[in-house]
Formats: sequence, C-alpha cells, structure tokens
Amino acid sequence: MEQNSSIRQAEVVVVGGGPGGYSAAIRAADLGKQVVLVEERSQLGGVCLIEGCIPSKTLIHAVEVAAAAEHAAKMGLSFSDLKLDVDVLRRWKEGVVDDLTQGIAGLVQRRGIDVIHGRARFTDNRTIAVAGAEATTLNLEHAIIATGSRVKEVPGVDNAGLWTSVEALNVSEVPERLLVIGGGYIGMELGRVYAGLGSRVTVVEFMPSILITADKDLAEVVLKNSRRRFEEVMLSTKVVGLEQSGGGFKVTVEREGETSTLEYDRVLAAVGRRPNTDDLGLEHTRITPDRQGLIETDAQCRTAEPHIFAIGDITSGIALAHKASREGKVAAEVIAGRDAAFDNVTVPAVVFTDPEIAYAGLTETEAKEQGIAYTKGKFPLAALGRGRALGKKEGFAKVLADASSGALLGVAVVGPHASEMIAEAVIALEMKATLNDLVDTIHPHPTLCELVLEAAEVAAGSSVHSNPPRKRRGQ
Repeated sequence: MEQNSSIRQAEVVVVGGGPGGYSAAIRAADLGKQVVLVEERSQLGGVCLIEGCIPSKTLIHAVEVAAAAEHAAKMGLSFSDLKLDVDVLRRWKEGVVDDLTQGIAGLVQRRGIDVIHGRARFTDNRTIAVAGAEATTLNLEHAIIATGSRVKEVPGVDNAGLWTSVEALNVSEVPERLLVIGGGYIGMELGRVYAGLGSRVTVVEFMPSILITADKDLAEVVLKNSRRRFEEVMLSTKVVGLEQSGGGFKVTVEREGETSTLEYDRVLAAVGRRPNTDDLGLEHTRITPDRQGLIETDAQCRTAEPHIFAIGDITSGIALAHKASREGKVAAEVIAGRDAAFDNVTVPAVVFTDPEIAYAGLTETEAKEQGIAYTKGKFPLAALGRGRALGKKEGFAKVLADASSGALLGVAVVGPHASEMIAEAVIALEMKATLNDLVDTIHPHPTLCELVLEAAEVAAGSSVHSNPPRKRRGQ
C-alpha cells in the first residue's frame, strides 16, 4: 500500500470509463448500488469516444460532405471554391468529442457515482490500489473490469515515428503521401478520411483481401471503390523494412517473392488491437488471461473470481463498443441480483468505408464452414428506386435463411447508410424471425431499407423486382 493512501469501501468498482465501463457504472447506480468508477484518462468515454469511433465518424462525415458537393455537379448543382481548413476541421471534431464526454460526465455525476482518475491494479481478489494524484485503496464487494484495448505494433519493424489511429485522428497535417499498413476496418476507414482530405493513400494488406471478417463479395465492393480513390491497394503484401528518411519514411514491401522500396510522408499502423490485461495485477487473483490477453467469462460476464466481472475488448468475441455496453449492463444487473445474461443472438458489425458495410447473424462464409444448408437472396442497389434517386449504384443486400425451416440466419448490406439499415436485421434475428416474416413486413417506399426486403423476397422466390429464375430444361 502506498504511503498517504486513503482506504475506502466500495460495493461495485468499475475499472475503465469507456462505453462498457460507464454503462456498467450507470446501470449499477440506477439499481441502487454504490459505485466507484476508476479511469486513467482525464475524461470518460474511452478509446471509442475520445480517439476512435466518434472522431473517426466525425471526419468521415466531413469527407462525405465534400464528396457530395463534387457529386452534385451531375445533378446540375455546382459549388466553387471548395476549400479545406484543417484547423477548423480539427476544432469541429474536438468539439463533438468534448460535448459527448461532458455529457457522460454529467450523467455519472447526477447518479452520485464516485470517479477516481488513476491507474488501477488488483493487490488481491478483494482489493484494488489506484495510483494517481490521490492514491486510493478500494476494498470491494464486486468489480467490473472494462479496460478495453490498445493499438498493436507492426511486427518486425521499427515503429518509431509511425502514426496510430490516435495521431491520425488528431489531424495535425494532411500528408501528401500516406501509407496505411493494414486493410482492416481501422485502416480502410482512416484511409478513406485522408484520401477525402487530399492525401495520396496506399494501403498494404498481408491477407489476400481487405476486411477479412466480412464476406468477400461485400469487401470486393469496397475494394473496387477504394482502388479508384486510393493511389494503390496492395494485397498479399508484407512490410519487411521501414526507416525514417528526410522527414519521411522509406518502406520496403514484399509481394509474390519480390521486394520494392517506396517513400511516404507518413505511415499509419493499423494492424489491429490487443486487450489491456497485462498490467492489472491479475496474478494476485485466480483470473488468468489467455495467450491473446483475453479473460474467459460466462454468460453472466463472471470471471474465475465469481465476484469479478469482465466486459468488452478484454473478453472473447467481436471487439465493438456496443457489445461492451450490453455486457456492462448485464454485469451490473447480475450484481444487483437480477436474472440477466449476455445471451444475444447476434452482435452487428459495421464498417464505415465507402460504401458502408454492415452485417448481423451468420455470414455466408460461416454458414459454409459450418455445413449449414441455406437459401440466399441478393438484390442490387442499382435496381432500387431510392438508390437511383440518390445517384448510388454500388452495393447490395444479402439475406440468408435456413433451407428447411426458413429461419433467418444472417443479413448483410453494402451500400449507403448500411449502418442504419442493419438494425432491422438485428431485431429480426433476436426475435427468431423467419424469411416469410421479413417478406410479409411492409417496408416504406421509396427507402433504402427496401433493399433488405427485396433480398428477402429473392431468397423466398417471390421477388417482383428481379428477373424470374431460369427454367430448367423439361419444365
């Protein structure tokens, strides 16, 4: 115990103030628990709000506005003298983040949640020591670990001077030539931002496809669009050397057994994230993270210590803010004695590329791997009235259903506002809807959400807006 450390009792200690952590703290407080929230940063909101989801989507919206202005010329609307003021853009982004972090702080404060800023470590399974401006020792009844994740380094090279998503989202400059290492959602989203701001963007991806967690047919739509907007997208390519040179970087890549060296002004490392479980003092408990740093939990989010819960990026499953929030609420309700469990059928995934990708339930790849017999329906955006009205042709919706029962298995959308359309699929999957349930539900016209309806009708063999199936010989 540190000298001059105060000792306090706590019913519930939440470690981490991101989407999962603050949601857990607020829910527990609403259920009558005395809550202490420990956060190392000076603001609440975590990576998602401060240096991830929210700032990136704010910048993506800015480049979408610029792209819309350019596209408007096809409709007879012209805008002249379109300029970028990076300082104003940065202030706008920071204003969005500040407003939201202050809002969360207010919600927490009004519930009487005690917030301590500092680094938390378990000293045993009932005690947490917080190192910070005011050292504190917390004797706890329950704890919820919600420490999130951090950026991985690019393996095999010197990472000094490289941008991570943190530096990229600060928008300190718009480099003329930007290399993005990694074709996952972070790399492709930030590549989109900087291409929209005027950078010549190159993406290097080790795998043979970008966005490998999505079905390939979805990723191909984004890849085709990105190759028009980016300088280059290099697949099946590995970075084998990197050095700073004359204010920029010399990067050596290997592709199909051949190496080449290219020069860039900035290099963004976007090769994934790793869970923050390596400096929590978990060795003083019965909790042992696996090789990846993940903590095993049950359906109630309990760890090997039944009174300690873990949520979000430090647990198995897709690492997304909305999953963490749901888990945080489950953990809080279990602590309060409620019959709660993380038994959701699906966690939707969204990629804010151009066009957007969103999917829920089984992907087609997963259905094939699991040997599930399924019926599939696809409908192109180019054949949708609202898509045409918006001048958008790239994309489609795909619906999968069990071949025998008709039970809905999965839905995927690639196209404008796919992130908004996928919620319908999530509700349908949670309610165990069938293909016919989706088909028989009246969708408003003309809207983008009709894309899902049309795909479902194709799967059901009842589509009126697609060509009839070809008849076999003899029919």
